[in-house]
Amino acid sequence: MKTLLFKITLVLLLISPTIFAQDYEKVDATVRAYPRSFTAIDRLADRINNDFTREDEKARALFTWIATNISYDMGAIGTSKSPAGFSYSSEEELIAKKKKFIEDIAYQTLRSKKGVCQGYAYLFAIVAEKVGLEAEIITGTSKSYPDHIGRYPNISDHAWNAVKINGEWKLIDTTWGAGSVIGNTKKFEFDFSEGYFFSNPKDFFLKHYPDDEKWLLLKATKEEFAALPLYYRNYLKEGYEVVTPTTGIVTTGQGTITFKMKNVKPTEKIAYVLSNNNTFTIIQPVFNNDIAEFQIPLDKRSAGFLTIYINGESVVSYKINRG
Repeated sequence: MKTLLFKITLVLLLISPTIFAQDYEKVDATVRAYPRSFTAIDRLADRINNDFTREDEKARALFTWIATNISYDMGAIGTSKSPAGFSYSSEEELIAKKKKFIEDIAYQTLRSKKGVCQGYAYLFAIVAEKVGLEAEIITGTSKSYPDHIGRYPNISDHAWNAVKINGEWKLIDTTWGAGSVIGNTKKFEFDFSEGYFFSNPKDFFLKHYPDDEKWLLLKATKEEFAALPLYYRNYLKEGYEVVTPTTGIVTTGQGTITFKMKNVKPTEKIAYVLSNNNTFTIIQPVFNNDIAEFQIPLDKRSAGFLTIYINGESVVSYKINRG
């Protein structure tokens, strides 16, 4: 047993949902040859229109360019701009002013090459329209930190997009596809994740709850969202699946808790950390077919959060309640 300070990847990219079943390697290669900056939204849109005709490829090209060129503005965390307070004499005027507001934020994000989730979502929506796609800006609650376990989705703190492809809505989060804030450095690092492109709604739900529930694109409740553990980036990136426990709150009164996880390789190293002592404890799982089973003891001294690591990377966290 050894005490270590292991990093936990925070905020933006804590999970990588299952990607859309399509190979976009050629699209990504084409887009990575684009200029790193554009002086006008129309220039980016024209470039995409010239290179691609399929709706999904246009959406992928836009996602990839934004996620590999727009950095998260750490200085603007916790801030957002709102179109509230517009004066208008008709519904048409209100719509026009809101659109102008969104266009201004999108343009600012493009020119400065940085923004918060609002800027990412606005830029995607505006360029998507110019390349002939129907896209929506979605606001809602994110599940990003361990203390979000058990929290109901009543705080609108994130923004993402839905885009219609061949008549079907697909979910996209360019912010979390762009990169991450690691540990306590408070420094954004690009780390492209295609897992936030055309995400399976079931996987997207693990980290997103929209203000307008129609954008769940599945049947789910606020109670189910609140009860979820905190899943990190590597959870779905590596194809892991927690069989049990699937609720995010565990109690010391349960004693030893049995964990079962699918798709863990016998060569991978599993460990856990309790936040109240930062002790990194190696686990020796027992394998039954593709399921790794292991036990973690919780006694009266256990408190805070329990995080499971695989190969030194955080995978899933649980909140510990005193039983």
